[in-house]
Amino acid sequence: MDTISSAPAATAGHELSLVGLFLQADPIVKGVMLLLLLTSVVCWAVVLDKVVKLSRLKRQARQFEAIVESKNLSSRDAAGVTAAILAAAHREGRDRSDETENRSAMRERTERAMRLVMAAELRKLEPGLPLLATVGSAAPFVGLFGTVWGIMNSFTAIAQSNDTSLSVVAPGIAEALFATALGLVAAIPAVIAYNKLATDLGRVGQRLAAAIAAFSGEIARSRRSWLEAAE
Repeated sequence: MDTISSAPAATAGHELSLVGLFLQADPIVKGVMLLLLLTSVVCWAVVLDKVVKLSRLKRQARQFEAIVESKNLSSRDAAGVTAAILAAAHREGRDRSDETENRSAMRERTERAMRLVMAAELRKLEPGLPLLATVGSAAPFVGLFGTVWGIMNSFTAIAQSNDTSLSVVAPGIAEALFATALGLVAAIPAVIAYNKLATDLGRVGQRLAAAIAAFSGEIARSRRSWLEAAE
């Protein structure tokens, strides 16, 4: 009867809510929790920023595809990556135009210039993606470290109290498992977001590359009008 009645008394001083588990956690476990929470917030900020920028890039890619389809070699309404690609092509036509140059050489030269600009524009969206990949792979192990540390404290409490009742180890185990949960909360969205953003960025790059190839072919076929537009 004494053991049974002591269980509620032992757990009465421990609040098993999420906030209570955090406040009552060991300093090291608490530090792990704070790190995971901060990492999760940063990851969500990166995801929102990339979603906005990637949406803008997709619109610009559609604009460039429309320009290529319309064969409008001197479009003045372009913006963003589309404007940068067209500007690179115009620079090639203005600065390095040569009447003796054949169509194949001109197409290769302008396409290379446009691809270089495209690659530079796409690289602007890459910062932050390695962070998502790192968090997705490392956060569960950071949470597991907090779990192991919390369980070690629970066993230490057993040794010090000479009491194997669940009320002695429950608070420490709950805190430890909370650290694991936070690690998963940080890791799972980061992995999903990284895969989605990296895939979408690759697809937009492929669309732009295909449009650039078609556009450089049109430039070579319409050499005279292109050189006039580039001046």
